[in-house]
Amino acid sequence: MQMRILGSTGPAVSALGLGAMSMSGAYGAADRTESIATVHAALEAGVTLIDTADFYAMGHNELLLAEALRGRERDSYRLSVKFGMLRGPGTQFGGHDGRPEAVKNFLAHSLTRLGTDHIDIYRPARLDPAVPIEETVGAIKEMIDAGYVRHLGLSEVDAATIRRAHAVHPVADLQIEYSLISRAVEADILPTLRELGIGLTAYGVLGRGLISGHWSAGHTGGPGDSRAFSPRFTSGNVEHNLALVKALRQVAEAKRCTVAQLAIAWVAAQGDDIVPLVGARTRERLAEALPATELNLTADDLAAIEKAVPLGAARGDRYPSAFMPGLGAGN
Repeated sequence: MQMRILGSTGPAVSALGLGAMSMSGAYGAADRTESIATVHAALEAGVTLIDTADFYAMGHNELLLAEALRGRERDSYRLSVKFGMLRGPGTQFGGHDGRPEAVKNFLAHSLTRLGTDHIDIYRPARLDPAVPIEETVGAIKEMIDAGYVRHLGLSEVDAATIRRAHAVHPVADLQIEYSLISRAVEADILPTLRELGIGLTAYGVLGRGLISGHWSAGHTGGPGDSRAFSPRFTSGNVEHNLALVKALRQVAEAKRCTVAQLAIAWVAAQGDDIVPLVGARTRERLAEALPATELNLTADDLAAIEKAVPLGAARGDRYPSAFMPGLGAGN
């Protein structure tokens, strides 16, 4: 497994990271035994970066990872944890909390659930509009100084917020959606990251499965699948977006790889400062994703991919309309 450095101050991590959200029901039912086996397979393949959040099924995901990582040498993997999104019973959403006292409270719970004495990269999941980012980051800095956190991360914030946070404490990386069908980061955010020496961990590299090559119109992940509310998966939009995948498949076949491998490799090819996260919840999907790290895309390949999926070609927002204003970048 190739390694990459998250920015100028962050840790060395595998060139491909594992996002664990789907192991806790975000896209429909997940099998606990298979999820744990997938984490083990990722570690054995050299994946060292594992991403989670304290609100993924309200702690379920952290407890799952604690079980999967039990007995592993702590320095053999890096935990990236998001916090601050407030939830209620069922599907209630209560906004965001970036207050310093809340930061420390969230961290204490995550450390306990994960069964660890430190988090490698700790980040607010979204910007709390009621709390200056300097105060949220200042609290994380205190936790870094105390040894409970190793590096500061950010998630889904704009270029101005990145600059303000970085002025308080060096930011290792920004986690944000980046894929062939979500490229808004290229305008202002990615140049800002490179100016400041900050890495990027890209989630949604397969568009939540939409550009994986395995999705079809009318398909559903079953009860609890959040994609049922995603504009890009709605009738009318999904057919248009799957036509892009059909064009992408032709490029993949010429390259002798799968659509998913091509989409992951495209993100990785956008710079050595970018680490794609794959949300595999089965060993089968993980095994498909891993070869993407070895896939070399030539200038001709990149041009063919761009022709198949031009900038801005996807139809529909990447989140439901109520959530779009809270994002640092558009589609």
